[in-house]
Amino acid sequence: MDPLPDIPRVRSDSTSSSASQSSRSKTVLRQRLSQLMTCIEDLSSDDEAGEEVSRTLDEAFQLCGRFIPTDAFRLHMVTWNVATAEPSEDVTSLLQLDAQPPKDLYVIGLQEVNAAPVKFISDLIVEDSWSHQFMDTLAPWGFVKVTSVRMQGLLLLIFAKQMHLPYIRNIQTTYTRTGIFGYWGNKGGVSVRFSFYGHMMCFLNCHLAAHMHNALQRVDEFEYILETQDFDIFDTPHILDHKVVFCFGDLNFRIEDHGLHFIRSSINSGRLNLLWSKDQLTMMKKKEPFLQEFEEGPLNFKPTYKFDRKSDSYDTSGKKRKPAWTDRILWRIKPKSLPSEDDDEDDDDEKASTSEDSGQDEYPILVTQNQYTSDMSYGVSDHKPVTANFTLELRKCFDTPLVHVSPEGVWSADQNALLTYVVQEDFMSSTWDWIGLYKVGFKNPSDYETFVWVREKELPEMNEVIQISVDKDEIPLLGGEFVLGYYSTNMQCIIGLSANFQILESKRVVMEGLVPEDINGINK
Repeated sequence: MDPLPDIPRVRSDSTSSSASQSSRSKTVLRQRLSQLMTCIEDLSSDDEAGEEVSRTLDEAFQLCGRFIPTDAFRLHMVTWNVATAEPSEDVTSLLQLDAQPPKDLYVIGLQEVNAAPVKFISDLIVEDSWSHQFMDTLAPWGFVKVTSVRMQGLLLLIFAKQMHLPYIRNIQTTYTRTGIFGYWGNKGGVSVRFSFYGHMMCFLNCHLAAHMHNALQRVDEFEYILETQDFDIFDTPHILDHKVVFCFGDLNFRIEDHGLHFIRSSINSGRLNLLWSKDQLTMMKKKEPFLQEFEEGPLNFKPTYKFDRKSDSYDTSGKKRKPAWTDRILWRIKPKSLPSEDDDEDDDDEKASTSEDSGQDEYPILVTQNQYTSDMSYGVSDHKPVTANFTLELRKCFDTPLVHVSPEGVWSADQNALLTYVVQEDFMSSTWDWIGLYKVGFKNPSDYETFVWVREKELPEMNEVIQISVDKDEIPLLGGEFVLGYYSTNMQCIIGLSANFQILESKRVVMEGLVPEDINGINK
């Protein structure tokens, strides 16, 4: 067996997406250091030299600092065509919950979720079984479902660690149908965009046209989705306007030319590299400029389609479809446009404008793929799930929640309780906003024990401390560890969280001999 070559982690960043930008940065830095040496040699006054040296060093270090993000976040992604199966298996290993370092975000894209008419209608009333499975698995680990979007069999779920919720803003979802001339949603794409600590991100889950001969149609559908999906956000109205884009799903690209026996022999002998050059997506990237902007890790895992269900064996039916890497995870860093070095000096106004726009480089983001693989242990579908782990290194554009909320005094069901909230930054507040009381480990923003409306008569002033009373009859009798969350109706997300706090067990529990099953299902 020929061993696969060691391939380093795949890394890309918003500050070096073009060679010219990196070269330009180094040139400017060398100029600053040259000026520093000139200052030291030429200035006769120690005071003057010290001041000039300090100023030049500040400029140099500021320039260097632009390319050194200060925070690292871990993202775990899953794409899986579940082939209408129900979630009969434990998904813990798929999510790698025990792996270190711990994750901050989970993005899960499913295709072919059961969308039979009766099932689909019931899922509109209550969440589908796959969403429940992932929420039930992730909630005990402190992950909350931020949002989701579904179009027939396509489902996209976003989860975040509880502490990140106030910094995930401007959440929007959309979808595009490409099946049956664009009128049917069995194929297409669903997407979620949001701001993560001020960085614009977009996640697109796709299911593209099937069959070997439709490679060009798949490319056309992918490009159509990227170009036509739009959001009601002025600075990022389209998918490719976002700083980071992840595109994934059952992209359905196949392995061309090679016969079934050669493909299976290459897989069984571990020589996957013999198949890479005939992978349709790899081939199309050489022809299509827009695909060349997307990156992908090495295909060092077995093709994920098509398997016999409940088996690790490739298709043994009469059709005997050739194995293929249909399930993929790609990402793209928004290219940076810089003024050309040979621009005319007369274009000073245009250069100044461009320089101001590129000031966003003070908040770069670096994306490193740490793992890209499939999980062969899952057999409910004829596809195997594909996972990828990323590290997102970024400098936070802000680290203050829009609203500060906190409990006041002792909380128990024996007396009314108090909470306070303070608007710390301007946002589109509403008297329809509310503050939820959540048990730590809650699943989504609607999974509250109780809630109170914010002040009704007038909107709050900045930094005004507002006190709200919570009726004792609404407070859980058994107590436990809870958290308060301020939910913005206009932004449709939690924009402020208190620290976790304890609610004391009510005296009624002891006096009346109550047990959890007796208390209206709370804490049951």
